[in-house]
Amino acid sequence: MSERTATAVVLGGSLAGMLAARALAGTVGRVVVVERDTLPTGPDARRGLPQARHVHQLWSGGALALEDLLPGIIERLTGAGAHRQRVTTDMVMLSAQGWFRRWAQSHFMLLCTRDLLDATVRAQVLADERIELLDATEVLSLCGTDTAVTGVRIRRTDGTESTLTAGLVVDATGRASRMPRWLTEFGLPEPERREVDAGLVYASRLYRAPEEARDGFPVVNVQADPRTGRPGRGGVLLPVEDGQWLVTLHGTRGGEPASDTADFERYAREELRHPVVADLIGRAEPLGDVAFTRMTVNRRHYYERMPAWPENLVVLGDALAAFNPVYGHGMSVAAQGAVALRDVVVRRGWGSPGLARRAQRAMARPVAAAWDLAIGQDVFCPGATRTGPTLRERLAAAYVNRLLYTATGNGRVARKVTDVMSLERGAEVLLAPGMLLAAAVGPLRPPLNEVPLTAEELKAAGLS
Repeated sequence: MSERTATAVVLGGSLAGMLAARALAGTVGRVVVVERDTLPTGPDARRGLPQARHVHQLWSGGALALEDLLPGIIERLTGAGAHRQRVTTDMVMLSAQGWFRRWAQSHFMLLCTRDLLDATVRAQVLADERIELLDATEVLSLCGTDTAVTGVRIRRTDGTESTLTAGLVVDATGRASRMPRWLTEFGLPEPERREVDAGLVYASRLYRAPEEARDGFPVVNVQADPRTGRPGRGGVLLPVEDGQWLVTLHGTRGGEPASDTADFERYAREELRHPVVADLIGRAEPLGDVAFTRMTVNRRHYYERMPAWPENLVVLGDALAAFNPVYGHGMSVAAQGAVALRDVVVRRGWGSPGLARRAQRAMARPVAAAWDLAIGQDVFCPGATRTGPTLRERLAAAYVNRLLYTATGNGRVARKVTDVMSLERGAEVLLAPGMLLAAAVGPLRPPLNEVPLTAEELKAAGLS
């Protein structure tokens, strides 16, 4: 390899960027990660990731991709305090269709704070001597032409500017990505984009769980019902490291939670469809104030559809598609995208003609799966789009709602639904003849009328 083609530059040092760096480390001599923030050495907050204070989860589809890229990472995370929760055994969930039963394990989720996840991944990635970090460094522009990118222009905190030459540039700068503008500055057309904005607002607070509820406590999730035509309100409690509960309340346009700490428990009790979250946090110790954000719009850039695409450039993670975080798919899609990037580079060969375009198309596949899940619900929220849901989206949502209703009383259907929600399988499994028949029949067991917490869990949480 020449000096130019032996280097890959990754823009952004968050989870997607670190995973992209790891994906490329085995195929090039040098990977440089450029990050605007000064990254902490441990699980500490950083300025450029305000959403870290809200709930995050890795569905098993994403966790397995993470393990593929970083062998041993799941054990390291659980050793650091992350919870490996069984789906749906360790979940108490009120869906729009009713309470889900806690069926035998089909998949799993990894739960911890975002700061712990990022720090654990970052430490393992940067231990690779082929990967170099330039933090406290701003990316100014791409270098190259409309046919090929050759590197990036950067500026350090002391004001010095320089050019990093690269055989591949990966944009993993998240929701704030300037890629559409950079492409038009090259003379390329603006990429096709779609936004579905449910107007969702997040308010989150950390709690110290009651002592007896610090190990083995389930996820508790009270979901909104998007079919009513009224603002949706929901809340989720996730067990995280150090005996803590991370609680996020969320509401769509017209039903938003307040940023006021004093209003947090009231919203959980009076605005959600069931007060179980309020009951639980009422017996827990609050740790700090409420974190608040409005950055929840679903936004997808269809870079894979561009009529022309420069060589040596790919876009990954939230810079490619950002999802309403209530579904917990963003990190999993980023991990699967990094695996797709690695596989294309290995299969086609570094520097091969059209490599970047092939990689961009491959990364669009996990994006498409999560995108359909997210907008299938959000598109029905008032004001989410200018035109409302399409006929296809209405038909798909009607079928999915019927499946979810069936899943409340049919374990086989519940497993297939979680196959898709966990991003382990594509939505086509929901169209198998057996699933169509099961949906027509409906639930095999009657609905649950009570919160499916066990007597032991109620006692541990101080509710009995």
